[in-house]
Amino acid sequence: MRMEDVKISRKKPVYAVTPALRKYLRHYEREARMPIDYEHLLDFYETLPVIDKHGRDTLWETPIYPPHVQENLYNGLKIIYAELKASGNTRIVEHKYIDRVEYCAFGNTHPFRIRIVNRLNDVYDYFYVKQADASRIYGLELEQIISPNTVNYLVGGQTLVEEHIVGIPGDVFTKSLMHNPDYNPKRIAKEFVKFNERCIITLLGDMRSYNFVVQITPDFDDFQFRIRAIDFDQQFYEGNPKIYMPQYFKDNLAYVQLCMEHLTDRTALQYQQEERSSIVHRVRSERHRIAALRDVSNTEELSTPENVKQLREGYAAYYDNSQYLKCHTMTDIIELNIKNVIRQVKL
Repeated sequence: MRMEDVKISRKKPVYAVTPALRKYLRHYEREARMPIDYEHLLDFYETLPVIDKHGRDTLWETPIYPPHVQENLYNGLKIIYAELKASGNTRIVEHKYIDRVEYCAFGNTHPFRIRIVNRLNDVYDYFYVKQADASRIYGLELEQIISPNTVNYLVGGQTLVEEHIVGIPGDVFTKSLMHNPDYNPKRIAKEFVKFNERCIITLLGDMRSYNFVVQITPDFDDFQFRIRAIDFDQQFYEGNPKIYMPQYFKDNLAYVQLCMEHLTDRTALQYQQEERSSIVHRVRSERHRIAALRDVSNTEELSTPENVKQLREGYAAYYDNSQYLKCHTMTDIIELNIKNVIRQVKL
């Protein structure tokens, strides 16, 4: 694996949810009516910075609402949480309250992070309210279909609500846990190779360490690891192929070094092939859904013609495959990626 300082060319625009995409979301039960929307949460008059336990600025802010506005918002957020977790059954929030709302001006969709607490036992959960961005929604759907992870989200109007993805932020993991003597470094390296492969195939960009989490599961004789994306803002927009390869980001140096130290080229290739085989099984089981997603996304403008041209030429060179030069959209490139994976697995 090689790496360099890969940079995002410019801030990606937010793409609106089209009627065709909304029809797809409705069919797969991703659409819901919401009592409040993203715009309502912007009705604050000032914010206070959120500082972590070490006294550092988290880049999140606490919005301050007028009392009458806050009561209405918090009641609406509880109903949204019930929609997300229990198909609208509000009995699950009878003993819950909104503990705090936090706002992040850093990022494409300027998300709100909501903390909801059960007053009976103080157990809490988080969820997010964001501007609905069509390319981000496509990223969430591809994650649901092609990755081994389940994704829970809803769209209402131009508002996107996402479940919190539990895990240790990738940058925090490298600083405090990666070299834990109880953890097998080969298992961590193996997971990074597989994660890298999924990003390349699905065109999930900007997977720097703070944009994914590491999930740790104790097994009977060891620990299992999984790397999960938590940010889908840069889904198939950029033209530089390296944006879709986590191995090239300086922020991921610790993971790359781990792979170089503990894996041979032959072993890394084996793990890539394992992931490709898993992707083929998932695509076959969800072939109707992925075909529907392809048909919708291929009709939409989700990047620039310049980026599409740059990426198809880059992937043609990367895979030494001139078929990429015939791709007209980012969706075409992903479809060809998947077709090539299916061919490779059959060989």
